[in-house]
Amino acid sequence: MMLPVREIGRQLAAHAPFTALGTLSGIILLLLLSSVRVLTSVSEPLFWILHPAHVFVSAYVTAAMYRRNSRGTIWKLFCIGYLGSVGIATLSDSVIPFLGEWLLALPSRHIHIGFIEKWWLINPLAIGGIALSLFGTRTRFPHSIHVFLSTWASLFHMTSAMWGAPRLVDFIAISAFLFLAVWIPCCTSDIVFPLLFGDASEPGTNIRKK
Repeated sequence: MMLPVREIGRQLAAHAPFTALGTLSGIILLLLLSSVRVLTSVSEPLFWILHPAHVFVSAYVTAAMYRRNSRGTIWKLFCIGYLGSVGIATLSDSVIPFLGEWLLALPSRHIHIGFIEKWWLINPLAIGGIALSLFGTRTRFPHSIHVFLSTWASLFHMTSAMWGAPRLVDFIAISAFLFLAVWIPCCTSDIVFPLLFGDASEPGTNIRKK
């Protein structure tokens, strides 16, 4: 199937304002937690709550989108759901935030690879999200949740690298990296990736819900 470039461009443009709203929510959280001086102490625990939740929701949305656009086998559904969630969530929540930490020279900069560090948590959640898509393919509300979870996970990956209150330059840079970390990876995971491999004419088991 030829990749529907116009549709992907339309979806990315349509999701930019909502991604900006998610970024704003992250900055508000940053301000609130900084004001009560608990930012650095809660950042890493919150990351390990939000990142797994992001993987679960992403796995469901990616797999559900694929099912709506494909007659592929259950194994292809699993591969696309897993790579589109675990792979892209790692990029969104860890790799891009780490680049921001490195550019800002944050003192405790690091990178978390969740599916390796906490394989016993991340991988079962990804499988659970994929399995859930077998019972339904509604994606609008889960995708909205996905954007906020990704935003907050990316935020707390970056703030866990800080030693104190963020500077003005940190606020500016974090805003930019939150937007980039969510907009392209999340749209890729939920929309581009399933459409790229989806093909209703593909032979094999029809795994779409009638």
